[in-house]
Amino acid sequence: MTDQENNNNISSNPFAALFSSVADAKQFASVQKQQLPTGPAECPLSAEEVYDSEDSDISSIESIDNDSITDANRAFRSQKEICEQLNINHMLQRIFLITLDNSDPSLKGGNGIPHRCVFLEDLATDLDGQDWLDMSNVEQALFTRMLLPEPGPRLISMTSGNVINMSADRDAGEKDVIRYLFACFQRVKGEITKVPENLLTYALRCKVLTVSNTHTVLLTPEIYVNQNIYEQVVDLLLEGVSGPQFEDVTEFMDDVIATLKTDEEVRTFNEVMFPVLDILLRRIKELDLCHIMLYGYLDILLYVSRQPELAQVFLKHIEPKDPKNGNQYQQTLLGTVMNMSCLLKTPGLVENHLYFLNPSRSSPQEIKIQEANIHQFMAQLHDKIHQILRNLIQLSPDTKHCILSWLGNCLHANSGRTKIWANQMPELFFQMYASDAFFLNLAAALLKLCQPFCKPKSPKLLTFNPTYCSLKDLNEEERKSRNVHIKGLDKETCLIPIPQGLEPSFAQTYNLVTENLILTQFALHLGFHRLHDQMVKMNQSLHRLQVAWREAQQSASPAAENLREQFERLMTVYLSTKAAATEPQMLQNCMNLQISTTTILVQFSLGNRGTDYMEVTFPLLDLEYCMLSHVPEFFADNLGDFFIFLRRFADDVLETAGDSLEQPLHFVTVFMGNVERMKNPHLRAKLAEVLEAVMPHMEQVQNPMMSSMFHRQRVFSSYQHAHYLAEALIKVFVDIEFTGDPHQFEQKFNYRRPMYPILKYMWGFDNYRQSIKTLADYAFDNLEAMNPPLFLRFLNLLINDAIFLLDEAIQYLSKIKIQQIEKDRGDWDNLPPETRREKEGSLQMFGQLARFHNIMSNETIGTLAFLTSEIKALCVHPILSERIISMLNYFLQHLVGPKMGALKVKDFSEFDFKPQQLVSDICTIYLNLGVKESFCATVPKDGRSYSPMLFAQTVRVLKKINKPGNMIMAFSELADKVKSFADLQQQEEETFVDAPDEFLDPIMSTVMTDPVILPSSRVTVDRSTIARHLLSDQTDPFNRSPLTMDQIKANSEMREKIQQWLAERKRQKDQNGQTF
Repeated sequence: MTDQENNNNISSNPFAALFSSVADAKQFASVQKQQLPTGPAECPLSAEEVYDSEDSDISSIESIDNDSITDANRAFRSQKEICEQLNINHMLQRIFLITLDNSDPSLKGGNGIPHRCVFLEDLATDLDGQDWLDMSNVEQALFTRMLLPEPGPRLISMTSGNVINMSADRDAGEKDVIRYLFACFQRVKGEITKVPENLLTYALRCKVLTVSNTHTVLLTPEIYVNQNIYEQVVDLLLEGVSGPQFEDVTEFMDDVIATLKTDEEVRTFNEVMFPVLDILLRRIKELDLCHIMLYGYLDILLYVSRQPELAQVFLKHIEPKDPKNGNQYQQTLLGTVMNMSCLLKTPGLVENHLYFLNPSRSSPQEIKIQEANIHQFMAQLHDKIHQILRNLIQLSPDTKHCILSWLGNCLHANSGRTKIWANQMPELFFQMYASDAFFLNLAAALLKLCQPFCKPKSPKLLTFNPTYCSLKDLNEEERKSRNVHIKGLDKETCLIPIPQGLEPSFAQTYNLVTENLILTQFALHLGFHRLHDQMVKMNQSLHRLQVAWREAQQSASPAAENLREQFERLMTVYLSTKAAATEPQMLQNCMNLQISTTTILVQFSLGNRGTDYMEVTFPLLDLEYCMLSHVPEFFADNLGDFFIFLRRFADDVLETAGDSLEQPLHFVTVFMGNVERMKNPHLRAKLAEVLEAVMPHMEQVQNPMMSSMFHRQRVFSSYQHAHYLAEALIKVFVDIEFTGDPHQFEQKFNYRRPMYPILKYMWGFDNYRQSIKTLADYAFDNLEAMNPPLFLRFLNLLINDAIFLLDEAIQYLSKIKIQQIEKDRGDWDNLPPETRREKEGSLQMFGQLARFHNIMSNETIGTLAFLTSEIKALCVHPILSERIISMLNYFLQHLVGPKMGALKVKDFSEFDFKPQQLVSDICTIYLNLGVKESFCATVPKDGRSYSPMLFAQTVRVLKKINKPGNMIMAFSELADKVKSFADLQQQEEETFVDAPDEFLDPIMSTVMTDPVILPSSRVTVDRSTIARHLLSDQTDPFNRSPLTMDQIKANSEMREKIQQWLAERKRQKDQNGQTF
């Protein structure tokens, strides 16, 4: 710097006035310069050192000779005032990194000033050469700095030395105005903690200045050229809320928000903050579940949900444009977050999907690792959504009402998701309703809200009040005051109807336990069931594709590659869906909720409306009215669906319930067989699947203690109400026969499918087996009761099912055999493509039907095999024995007789056809019941299928399939015994050959042994015939009027006539030398 420049700088320095002349000032500066170190620039001082250094500046001034000080006092009131001004200038430079002083850095001492500042040259000129900052010009200086589009070129060094300081350049040259103001805010906070008391007021004013200027920027963003103010706010929040600057950022935002709320003339607070939330919405939409940035944005929303003013804006922002359109909720900021998932964003479009691509090329371990990774991100997402909802609920009564209203309206607008048509019209579905991902994440978050009252025997759970679901016609004010935010529940069907004429008592206000539980169950009802159904269907489709792909490969068909691609695409969708639906913590929380639901519903079934749990005891008392009248059916449907889902896709989770598994057993025992507590027979039948899910698997394990079945087996085997559980199962088996549904005939087989393995498992435990035998004994002792005994009806239906199912299976197998022969012979090769496709489709359909009927017939015959091992008296009674024998002989005829060739399809296993097992089970039933003479005597009466040759063929097959020798011998003996009865039977038939028509049963056309009169039609039939009829249809077969066994009367006169006629026939034969 030249001497001339130095002179100009000193003469223009305001502190030169301290000296009597410019020459004195230059002399002072020269002395100070000589005292400065000549080495490299010093490191920045600490805040304490800054203010210590200011004192050294003062002492330097004090070292001036007395004459100079005397002259200075004439210009200034005191040295203290001068030093204070110097300190203020330095403080403002440190805070705002701006300066009006472009003098030689070596003359500034380097103490208490920043390394770099933006030199505001224009402002310095406007201030007539004043080169220091003070409280009168700092606001103008700050505003000037904020308007600079490129502050970088205006940076100057404030300290001597040539060391490059990139950090100082970056801080002072910050272009983003919001980031700059926040940095000023941070620096002023540091100053406030360190400044001397005399400067504290100025520091606090600087803090206010920082906040007020931020307020100005947000109100008038358009004046800041090339600055996207709202993007900067989001970026600041993103960096701050999840990092070490969290407290500073939130304090800064809180202060800015407070000033914005006090001044809404230019723009309302909503108008200022909506663009910020819009940017958040746009950015989140561009991300996916496993993008780490997503969770930074969610942290911003967490801050928003905790900040009272921002929470109000957020709740206003997420209001959908059309509250009645369920899909609109998904388009909001909160809905967009809830829509994050590994599920396909566009159903059916795999190309842009990020997960499980080319699954056939990935090892099971790689797929498992990817699924675990997805689960980690899902757990984070669910936790964040849960915290957002919890914060809004806890923040204030207004935010609680708003978020619960949003949730309630969302569920109401999406209630159509469960309608059958919705799944048949996918395009319309996705326009009207929120996605599966949305509901999965919403339910997961709500499940977390429910956990505090989902602990075993939680006293909070008993405060649940289901009358909430029966409220209707509430206005908005009533909904807010009574805490009722879900609409339309009064239209849901409840477990049982409210007694006619009864007016329920409603609460004046409902607690959060009630609302959370209902919200969660409703969300699961709308979302989880659909996802479960999709997984089951995909599983089935994958199996079919795999079979078709394998066949195409074996035949070198050009369709093989297309089938492989279809399989790959569907497997990607399936694995993604499975990963989304099986996040471990979500499943654990859901199990806790569903077990708690079973607990509270059982308490309601006992009539409990108090604050203490009641013990479950049987038989249940009759209740005129209970809370079950207000519980929607979807509560029971949800828990059933969830336990079934666990059994299929996440079985290990069940074992973690431990002793709590007793609660679902209580629930099934109470409701499955009790129409007074659950009216819907379909729902009660579904509970059999729940029982199958809770029940241990049938497969044997090496070490039960290490098995995942240990707790389930312990709870199930030692269940204290085993007798009532067995009875409930048999009762629902019977009840499902008569649902009144037009499709009941087809449905009943699906409902009964899980009941067979349950019965088999029960039979293996003494307590359950004895319960079943007790029911059989009661049935035998009350065969002619007004209403047929339960177990008698059960056996009758079991026989009906076995006959129908195996007969259908045989028919389908015969058709398959014919079609397979035609195809192998080449008959299909020359058919038109369309006709051939029809043939292929027909063969596939017959295969599916054959497989289903074979599976079910195997179960029914197998059940009869183990039941007849100890229940004999009832089975050999005339009411049942003739039907059992007719059934067994008919099937043996197809399985071992001359018709067996018609069933020899290519691959038995493909259709689950197990002829060897069927023959074995049929022979077992024969051997079980053959110990009774009456049963053996009845076998030959089956004129349609029985023949001695049939039994001989059966013995031959038993040998061929390597059955134990004792079984073969026992059956051979039985065959001989039956043949001897057949010979006697033939002689009897000769006796009855010309019996009068009035002696014949009008239904069976056999001579009656115990004739009875039907009261309304006055027709005489055999007692066993009408007893069999009434098991399935309690009407008079001749005029359809109601009829029960207790109404029939013995026709003693007819019986006496028949006996006299038989005696006369016997006497005549004896006279002719024949043996009767």
